[in-house]
Amino acid sequence: MRKRGTGWTVVGMLATGLVAGLTVGLVGWSAHQQRHRRSLFAPDATSRLAALGYLRAHPSVDSARLLRDYLQWEPLPLLRRKARGVLRRTEQLLRS
Repeated sequence: MRKRGTGWTVVGMLATGLVAGLTVGLVGWSAHQQRHRRSLFAPDATSRLAALGYLRAHPSVDSARLLRDYLQWEPLPLLRRKARGVLRRTEQLLRS
């Protein structure tokens, strides 16, 4: 004979696992972004691209200044183009 309420226990366990997984994922993602925030002038182009993504998501006056310096330094045309777009977007957000 099956006990009543067993289904709710399974659903509760699944919901708890889902929330725990999302929490761990968000903490991991935040740590990943924080690491790459400091990688704008890294030797690895992939790290520089991740840093541009971080700066795009966190526009500020300091980000705009940093991007201007980065544009003068960056040797790869693809990343310079990406940085110009991030700088343009950051300046538009700061004006509004």
